[in-house]
Amino acid sequence: MNAQTPVSRAKLNPITVEVIGSAFASTVEEMGEALVRASYSTNIKERRDCSTALFDALGRMLCQAEHIPMHLGSFIGFIPYILRQFPADSIQPGDIFMGNDAYEGGGTHLPDIVLAEPIFHDGALIAWAINTAHHSDFADRGHDHIYQEGLRIPPVRLYRAGVLQEDIQRLFLLNCQVPSERISDLRAQIAANRLGAIRMAELCVKYGLADVLAAGEELMDYADRKMRAGIRAIPDGVYAFSDVFDSESLDKPLDFSVRITIAGDEATLDFDSPPQVRAGLNVVYTALLATVYYAMKTVVDPTILPNAGLARAITVNAEEGTILRCAHPAAVDGRITACQRVVDLIHGAFAQVIPDRVVAACNGSVHVASFNGTRPDGALWVYLETIGGGFGARHNKDGLDGVHVHMTNTSNLPVEALENEYPITLRRYELVDGSGGDGEFVGGMGLRRVYRAERACRVQVMGARLSTAAWGLAGGQSGGSGYFTLNGVKSGFERHSVDMQPGDVLEIVTPGAGGYGDPARRPADRRATDLRERRRV
Repeated sequence: MNAQTPVSRAKLNPITVEVIGSAFASTVEEMGEALVRASYSTNIKERRDCSTALFDALGRMLCQAEHIPMHLGSFIGFIPYILRQFPADSIQPGDIFMGNDAYEGGGTHLPDIVLAEPIFHDGALIAWAINTAHHSDFADRGHDHIYQEGLRIPPVRLYRAGVLQEDIQRLFLLNCQVPSERISDLRAQIAANRLGAIRMAELCVKYGLADVLAAGEELMDYADRKMRAGIRAIPDGVYAFSDVFDSESLDKPLDFSVRITIAGDEATLDFDSPPQVRAGLNVVYTALLATVYYAMKTVVDPTILPNAGLARAITVNAEEGTILRCAHPAAVDGRITACQRVVDLIHGAFAQVIPDRVVAACNGSVHVASFNGTRPDGALWVYLETIGGGFGARHNKDGLDGVHVHMTNTSNLPVEALENEYPITLRRYELVDGSGGDGEFVGGMGLRRVYRAERACRVQVMGARLSTAAWGLAGGQSGGSGYFTLNGVKSGFERHSVDMQPGDVLEIVTPGAGGYGDPARRPADRRATDLRERRRV
């Protein structure tokens, strides 16, 4: 069946456009809630590590829910790949495409499984419902190259015209360590897309297909105009910034830099980073794009609609084969940590010209702990957690404590959920005293989580800002660094992995964020509160 192409259109009433745009937004949010509520694994049902969106028939995003900014990188290449690889007349109602690969299909790392369902109206393909969810599997892996990181899946049909392709499902589940979780989470993803397809069909019945398609075009044009207006308000010029990137997987910190050129209503961002590394820190181009679009939206105008139009005025350059635009077969599992640093680079560059729209450096990391072991009945278990840290101070506000920042936007797993499902006891869960950078406005504090193994297991840890610190702005001071210890000792991790025996204790401390402004200007009453709350020690 042929995809519906854009039609020439009369300009719609702005109220109609707004109503249909709100329907797109409510649809993707409803899809997200359905996915979270129907899922099985703690990483989705508790930490909400998933995202949902609607795309038009040409592979352009109509709307993304306010979930995980990083997941845009898994969306913007997926539908275009399908449209290139599968003849339009072979795509049918009831098809469900599944994939995850970073090089063949638009994914950004293998645990993020993407499902997409075509949406039809009167026999024509008019849109796509799409979602991704981080499946806590593929644990205890190497990260020298992508073939070590899990099962690579190009977009393939999991369902064909409503019929499950059982051989594809069996192949996927056989490569998973916890297949009972995977099948349950996949079914939740299928249900979320089905809901999105139903809502789009209802919208077409109510307003007519022509008006719904025209509204999508108008909304993308509106996002483009808003982005261009915001860029035009920034003085023309070239703004550069450099930072260092460190990780437990690197022998020494590496230099990252960005040069942002503002010319009229367009922005060009040129990134420089070292050659890709034999570690899971590399970033595919779609992940870099998602990071840039997020950062530009937050700085230029946070009210810009989250659709394909916001990208038209932005050009992103990075040399292929480098960490920030890697090439096959680079490992990419921990790409989110490098992407966090990209946001800091962009904020650091814009601090020179629009300092009141940016924040001091946030924790700049995604501290990860991935546990796996065997239950008494012989079944495998995998528990993944990413842990928040400090959020950077702003020109008029303190930073937030112990939160996920920028590209992650997940939650910290509640203690009750952790201890109810896994043989682990959380002994301490607290803010790290004095870890936020001092300033007129102080940076957010990092977190400490201390785990005791109740059964033998293996854990992999990943993180950044271990030997460096999140920088402050306008005289604000740097935040505290992060670290990992096993039984009180920082060493003992072999390639960021370690075996834990019953009673062993793993401590994870995440970085604090930078402060903003001269510390001498902080009012005395706030200083008293800082001491009482142990922001300063």
